Amino acid sequence: MIINFYKYHGTGNDFILIDDRKELFDINNQNLIQTICERRFGIGADGLILLRNHNIYDFEMLFFNSTGERSTFCGNGGRCIVAFSNYLGITDKEIKFWAHDGLHEGIVFEDMIKLKMRDVSQINVKKKFITLDTGSPHLVKIVKELRKLDVITEGSKLRYSKEFGNYGINVNFVQIDKKISIRTYERGDEMESLSCGTGSVATAIALYEVKKSSSNNVDIYTEGGKLTVSFNYIHKKYTDIWLSGNAEMTYQGKIKC
Repeated sequence: MIINFYKYHGTGNDFILIDDRKELFDINNQNLIQTICERRFGIGADGLILLRNHNIYDFEMLFFNSTGERSTFCGNGGRCIVAFSNYLGITDKEIKFWAHDGLHEGIVFEDMIKLKMRDVSQINVKKKFITLDTGSPHLVKIVKELRKLDVITEGSKLRYSKEFGNYGINVNFVQIDKKISIRTYERGDEMESLSCGTGSVATAIALYEVKKSSSNNVDIYTEGGKLTVSFNYIHKKYTDIWLSGNAEMTYQGKIKC
């Protein structure tokens, strides 16, 4: 079977997107997903995203990490599928779609995509880091020399620590100086990502929670570019959370599955 695919990236976080409204793609074929995400023998990507019909909203998003496993929500992937649905003509400028963690909204401004995230109310502040769930579980740790940090070694130690069990956690290392910079170790892919949308949201909220940032509209500088996170804080709950940044198609093609 030959399937059309589209390659997108959001601040360097890249994905293979497939219009699967006819549900022809075998979502249980983990080896297939892993192969096409492999950068030497396949298309190459941080993950695969399927767009499928939904009986209430504009569409449903199914996200798989590069190992072929069905995964939790991906912020940059969510922004990419918003751009993709607009390209296909399925949606206009304002979009509602269903994902792993529930309902999301998107707004299209040319190549700038805004994505509404779910509310956050449970934040665990510990001595050395902060943990919270922004659609995927995240740990935020403030460091002084981000550029010198061995993200894979230090990130994997935290990701695989007993505290987080077999499920694990994504790890964001953050430096605060004239700007907020992060580097992220992503579970599932088990490597450093150029950018992480849910990690950027987690970072903005965590820094506000521990009073390291006083702004509810902040720029987060990832390895792949700038993302902007805005939110409201009311009654110890973070609401109206929006993640904004670029989402671009790089190419399209066909693959035999």
